[in-house]
Amino acid sequence: MEFGADVKNLAFTFMVAIAVGGVALAVLFPLLSGSEASKRVDQISTGKRDPKASLRSRLAEDSKDSRRRQIQDSLKQIEDQEKARKKKLTLRAMISQAGLDMTPRTFWLMSVIAGFLFFFVPYFLGVPWYVAAGSGFVGLFGFPRWFLGFLRRRRMNRFLNDFADAIDVMVRGLKAGLPVSEAMKIIASESGPPVGPEFIEVVDGQRIGITIDQGIERMYDRMPISEVNFLAIVMSIQSKTGGNLSEALSNLSRVLRDRKKMKQKVRAISQEAKSSAAIIGALPFVIMGALTLLNPNYLNPLFDTQFGNMLLIGSGVWMSIGVIIMRQMINFDI
Repeated sequence: MEFGADVKNLAFTFMVAIAVGGVALAVLFPLLSGSEASKRVDQISTGKRDPKASLRSRLAEDSKDSRRRQIQDSLKQIEDQEKARKKKLTLRAMISQAGLDMTPRTFWLMSVIAGFLFFFVPYFLGVPWYVAAGSGFVGLFGFPRWFLGFLRRRRMNRFLNDFADAIDVMVRGLKAGLPVSEAMKIIASESGPPVGPEFIEVVDGQRIGITIDQGIERMYDRMPISEVNFLAIVMSIQSKTGGNLSEALSNLSRVLRDRKKMKQKVRAISQEAKSSAAIIGALPFVIMGALTLLNPNYLNPLFDTQFGNMLLIGSGVWMSIGVIIMRQMINFDI
């Protein structure tokens, strides 16, 4: 069956029209109607927001971004303050952290007295003058600093034992409807030293215009431990961004108790190594004492001759180095 020329021309014209229309539709339709995919690609590539987005969602995003920026700024500020505190740890700050009521001048006076005692007592007992001089140097610069550090560590450990309970008291007070200042007054009046006196300083500071977060930051100056820094971070962030303070402090209390359990577990696990180190460190003195009892004159050359004194000094130096190395191996900071 054959069609006429007119029908063929009409069919050809119709097919050409359809092809041209399809090409035009493919090219012009995105420009006329706007494709959602192209809009999405444009938004992602340019970072522009859809002007038709709801006002509520934009306000929520702005609030989250603002809160996030405030938290980041607070954490950075506290980190910078902690670095500055570590750099400027002075003798006056160490005396305050040890809980002693004295001035640096009094400390140095007591150090000089200890140095004289450490020098003259061995010297009058017949020890060579250079050994007595070394003992006096230890009494002037070593023993007072060690004793101050011992008091400082003991006070911090006593503070840590009661700090989690103090946070729990604050949480219960907040859940009962008390303000933060009243909850801190309860801690200050009911807790023993050193937790009670530290919170008394915070409560007294509020009477002269010091805010709670600033008072806790000052507490961290007097008690530079990580747990107090955690409380300072929580209070600083809550004062700037808001939120449920009782829930945040409850989480902090749980973290403090978990850290305490971990420290006790590490101490129990490392006790065997500490006992071994103590036995190794005490073994030379035990052997010297036993030899002195069995044969009193056997070790006299070590004390009566110059070469023996040099051997004693060298042995003491090497033994001190070994004790320091063992101490670094068996001590863990958490």
